[in-house]
Amino acid sequence: MDEVFDVIIVGAGAAGLTAGIYASRAKLSTLILNEGAIGGQMVLTEEIANYPGVETVKGYVLAGIMKDQAKSFGCKIKSNIKITKYNLEGEVKEIELGDGKVFKGRSVILTPGGRPRSLNIEGEDELKGKGISYCATCDGDFFTGKEVVVVGGGNSALEEAVALTNYATKVTIVHQFGHFQAFEHAIHEARKNPKIEFIMESELRGFYGDGHLEKVVIEHLPTGKRTELKTDGTFIFVGYQPNTESLDGLVTLNNRREIVVDSDMRTNIKGVLAAGDCINKRYRQVTTAVAEGTIAALSASEFLRNN
Repeated sequence: MDEVFDVIIVGAGAAGLTAGIYASRAKLSTLILNEGAIGGQMVLTEEIANYPGVETVKGYVLAGIMKDQAKSFGCKIKSNIKITKYNLEGEVKEIELGDGKVFKGRSVILTPGGRPRSLNIEGEDELKGKGISYCATCDGDFFTGKEVVVVGGGNSALEEAVALTNYATKVTIVHQFGHFQAFEHAIHEARKNPKIEFIMESELRGFYGDGHLEKVVIEHLPTGKRTELKTDGTFIFVGYQPNTESLDGLVTLNNRREIVVDSDMRTNIKGVLAAGDCINKRYRQVTTAVAEGTIAALSASEFLRNN
């Protein structure tokens, strides 16, 4: 007979790995199915300095520790797969992969995470990977001794701008508002860095270059004045969008395409829970994803006991 897992977790970011740790440690047969890199957005973070109990840690290192913890409790992890179909109704849920394999579970925890949001302006698609990046950790070294632009005003933008000063000679932050949407610590670190300059109340209107990014056009919003700025690279940090396209019509999504859950991480379908950057919430941190993954696993355990 086909194996039926107690819990199938979709996604191996902070929320998914935490859910895997808690579920498998509770002696539930647990499987994680992961399409992208294990660790999710954690592996794109150069340094995590606000994880309780840990002074500082590389994002990929923390992800590796979580993965090893989950596996040590018996959690199975299948990565580099493509999910093509969900059947989430009924007592036994089914998830089908691109190779035709079908995995069955009595409960499912959805943690597909999110991805960097694009600006959707002229030249962006053509110059992605040719001077335009969404990951300072991945690509910062390529811009050693060069000048770069960072777009955004949240924690990620400011923290990654500071990290980029380890490579670049100059970092120019372009932000649409006159103030930042970040923690005071992140703002202070960016403002005191001599390599960082700021262009406020402005937005990018286009990327230009012959095979590689050479310049950007910036519009000052109050006046409408446009100027050109020569640059070797641009890093975009304007938020994330949830990876929920394949779940449309299966679970309830809000107008931001986030999965709607209650305080116990339960979706509108019995036995299906969700956690992490894919759900309806305000704050997106490793710690919040860990908390939600914990709650989802405990809720799944309770569901299984009651059913």
